[in-house]
Amino acid sequence: MTQIEIGTCGYHYTDWIGPVYPEGTPKTDYLRLYAGRFPTVELDYAYYTMPTAAQLANMLETGPELTFSIKAHETLTHKVNPDTWEGDARTYREALKPLLQARRLGAVLFQFPYSFHYEPDQRRYLDKVLSFFADVPLAVEFRNAEWINNRVIDALRNRNAALVSLDMPELKGLPPALDTVTAPLAYLRFHGRNGETWWGSDAAARYDYLYTEAELETWAGRIKQIAVKADRVLVYFNNHWRGQAVRNGEMLIAILQRAGLLG
Repeated sequence: MTQIEIGTCGYHYTDWIGPVYPEGTPKTDYLRLYAGRFPTVELDYAYYTMPTAAQLANMLETGPELTFSIKAHETLTHKVNPDTWEGDARTYREALKPLLQARRLGAVLFQFPYSFHYEPDQRRYLDKVLSFFADVPLAVEFRNAEWINNRVIDALRNRNAALVSLDMPELKGLPPALDTVTAPLAYLRFHGRNGETWWGSDAAARYDYLYTEAELETWAGRIKQIAVKADRVLVYFNNHWRGQAVRNGEMLIAILQRAGLLG
């Protein structure tokens, strides 16, 4: 049976005190408590702060059963400097060593913004950065629908990089929800469906969404079809405000268990 792992995008949120972590929980205990709920986590902090090997080694010890996916740093996706990105990539790649050595790296997630357009310079950069990380499992998320075409899908297949399947608002310019599998790894992210606040500057409002069980039920069959084509499926909820991602992650686990997709 294909391995399906469900978790959340991040775990280190103070607004999870009460809904997820007991009152008075020190921040140093967050990851340990999280690991009691889910088998995998997507590390969001690495986008904002360049990770270090020491940090990731400590996380391996704190959450000894967890698989870790990790976001690429902003200098590799949102603030790319043509003259310096390779140095940033080397620094980032060095930090991954503890996860790679422990065989507990789920994937490196390259989340590109809506402003990352399907243009020659961006296409060349994408090819270079994916080639640089060719020896690690990769997942690529496009926020701009221009990238959803056969040429890109074939290129990702050739590089064994997963095209991230997205659940997000159905708005002009955003990618549709696809079940396309381009690598042995399949990668899904649930962002919520807040179309009214998606383009605003308030990230909390954008991701402040709680999926209903009926909404997640529609994904059971789709995940089953994805699992037929992939060796491993990683699913992360990014609607993290007030612990809603945890509620929905546990809800999806129950749905997939009923469907016989999870033990």
